[in-house]
Amino acid sequence: MSGGLYGELAVVSGTCNPGLTQEICEYLRVIPTPITIKKFDNQNIFVQLQQSVRGCDVFLVQPLGQPVNDMIMELLIAIDALRRDSAGRITAVVPYYAYGRTDKKDQPRVPITARLLADLITVAGAERFLTIDLHAGQIQGFFTIPTDELTTRFLFADYFRGNRIFRDAVVVSPDIGAARRARNFAELLGTPLAIIEKRRKLDGSGTEMYNLIGQVVDKHCILVDDEIDTAGTITLAAEFLKREGAEDVYAVATHPVFSGKAIERLADGPIDQVIVANTLPISAEARDRLGDKLKQISVGALLGETMRRIHQGISVGAMFPY
Repeated sequence: MSGGLYGELAVVSGTCNPGLTQEICEYLRVIPTPITIKKFDNQNIFVQLQQSVRGCDVFLVQPLGQPVNDMIMELLIAIDALRRDSAGRITAVVPYYAYGRTDKKDQPRVPITARLLADLITVAGAERFLTIDLHAGQIQGFFTIPTDELTTRFLFADYFRGNRIFRDAVVVSPDIGAARRARNFAELLGTPLAIIEKRRKLDGSGTEMYNLIGQVVDKHCILVDDEIDTAGTITLAAEFLKREGAEDVYAVATHPVFSGKAIERLADGPIDQVIVANTLPISAEARDRLGDKLKQISVGALLGETMRRIHQGISVGAMFPY
């Protein structure tokens, strides 16, 4: 792509999700800048650019998936390599931001790791930060560099508008904490909203569904959250909704973290369909196990268009009909 204020646009990929980087590059009609990333026997990570990016407007794409700490170190080391090669500007494109749940001190003597990670990315040399659907909106404020947070709710809304269930749907928040996200999605779709009240068991052994605010009888329920990690909460919520009379349950989340027993729970549980973005890769084994129950929506064009606008100095917010 032709040069802007910061020179030619260049896209560099970490090892977490090269497929997504390829989609972005196809949208932008550029070739990914070649880079070598490997781990030595002593677990140290080595990064070397195979082509100069001197003076370029570089976008480094690296979601912080599993193994998460390796992905973080790859990101930081790659940023340092780009800075030392005299990149004109470095934008860290992190579709999934790890440690997003540790955004505040909710217990005595605990860290705020989400802030620490923001500081590390900035100190490493990133001059802009681009991400999708942070766990908590205040994480944007942890960065002292320009930050753009994109959302997938418009992509998911388009999917459901073309679906047969749309007329009798209700958007459901799996807990109070996700209520605002669910409300925004329900408003976008023009559907009712329901909220599940989730409480910790008194013995500390887990959570239980306690109360339902809203009507779900004979409805197509759309559970909305920012990520599916172990799938414990969303599976319990689906079971609860089925007991309350829901016809079927769709789980919608941007980030398919899928750790622990997530695939087993999603495959064998009461959720009828799982709709996620491709911010993180999904293994072939997981795809086989979930089969037709899994629907993945690409964010490649969304990120590509945003990167084009950043490069050319065009408004990013104008992309969305807020």
